[in-house]
Amino acid sequence: QVGDRVMVLARSGLWQEVVNVPAAQTWPIPDGMSFEEAAAFPVNYITAYMILFDFGNLRPNQSVLVHMAAGGVGTAAVQLCKTVENVTVFGTASASKHDALKESGVAHPIDYRTMDYAEEVRKVSPKGVDIVMDPLGGSDTSKAFHLLKPMGKLITYGVANLITGQKKNLMAMAKTWWNQFSINALQLLHHNKAVCGYNLGNMDEEYELLGGVITKLMNLYNQGKIKPKIDSVWPFEQVADAMRQMQEKKNIGKVILVPEVPKEESKKEEN
Repeated sequence: QVGDRVMVLARSGLWQEVVNVPAAQTWPIPDGMSFEEAAAFPVNYITAYMILFDFGNLRPNQSVLVHMAAGGVGTAAVQLCKTVENVTVFGTASASKHDALKESGVAHPIDYRTMDYAEEVRKVSPKGVDIVMDPLGGSDTSKAFHLLKPMGKLITYGVANLITGQKKNLMAMAKTWWNQFSINALQLLHHNKAVCGYNLGNMDEEYELLGGVITKLMNLYNQGKIKPKIDSVWPFEQVADAMRQMQEKKNIGKVILVPEVPKEESKKEEN
């Protein structure tokens, strides 16, 4: 209804002050949830939930490798893993983020910059893991597949390896594309493993399916089991700085854009 506080799921066009979306792509914001938390909620938590539970079929006593574990989807995934009994989480992130990862529930943080994460996983779990969440693409998807236990599942949902810096590096992009993992049905039959692809952007009209996931996530939020982690909040005027925060991998949690400077910050500036 008019005046309701709502969260929105839309493929694009949200970096503006006024947005027009179909009512079916909105959901009421629970009492006690801030607008910033609501902005961080749908994309990250729907993605993490469907990867882990719909594709991954996560069950007690299993193990999960979460890449970019300090990012928006990563933090959501770690929280969701904690809702299942005795799930072991391996998480890749730069060393400066490891303490935060441990506090959030990552049993084994791995510094991907200085270590071979596949070797580190096998030191703890020689057979590998049950689920790999792969937002990286390229040769990392192949590594993920070979890290799976029998009956393991690899869910690929991005190609972050294509992002090489402020300017396009065509050679690096070509290398990632060339190394992109591919497999045929007979190989899957031989390995007893599953490979799944997930793209939330191509499900924006699956209202019933997504609404069911949101309902489950709202229940977990109201029980206090999940809560969006906000890294920082930026006004539209500082969108370049906000993007740099992510590009340089400084964020722990979600980077949020708002139309205006948060009131607390504007008061400080006035003082």
